[in-house]
Amino acid sequence: MVLAFHKPYGVLCQFTRKEPGQRTLADFGFPAEVYPVGRLDQDSEGLLLLSDEPGFNNRLLDPSTAHPRTYLAQVDGVPAPAALDRLRRGGLDLKDHRTRPCRVVVPEPQPELPPRDPPVRFRKSIPTTWIELTLTEGKNRQVRRMTAAVGIPTLRLIRVSIGKLDGRSIVEGTWRKLLPDDLARVWAR
Repeated sequence: MVLAFHKPYGVLCQFTRKEPGQRTLADFGFPAEVYPVGRLDQDSEGLLLLSDEPGFNNRLLDPSTAHPRTYLAQVDGVPAPAALDRLRRGGLDLKDHRTRPCRVVVPEPQPELPPRDPPVRFRKSIPTTWIELTLTEGKNRQVRRMTAAVGIPTLRLIRVSIGKLDGRSIVEGTWRKLLPDDLARVWAR
């Protein structure tokens, strides 16, 4: 069984609480025996897969498969073309890892998304911009570290797809079981 979940901001990607009152995956009524496939950090939102299938995690996330995952990142300011090119080229030194090339676009029109609770910081004199990044690797807080390295810090991060499975239609905080057609989209590139 594979489930698609829209993880809200502030939820830990695990079932056990580190602190009293901490929101975790245990708060969302998942069937027994499922585990998260990959992670989204506590400050990130969006599509998360969970499965009870042995080996699913390795098949999907092994770096040799170069499986695409797409994110919307709301960044501070308006990114210069040179900053976007640095992200695309890869080779950014994140201390423990050099990034691979990735796809980066500035969607036009900009997406209109519901506000986050709590809201991202607002600065009257500095606009924000949404960029869309498709990566084929996933290191700890990688998108945030990449955008910071090129001078455009991420304020809000939402994973919108895995493979060709688009998670934007899943309501925040809800999940659904994937059907065979959905699973085919997960594996599609």
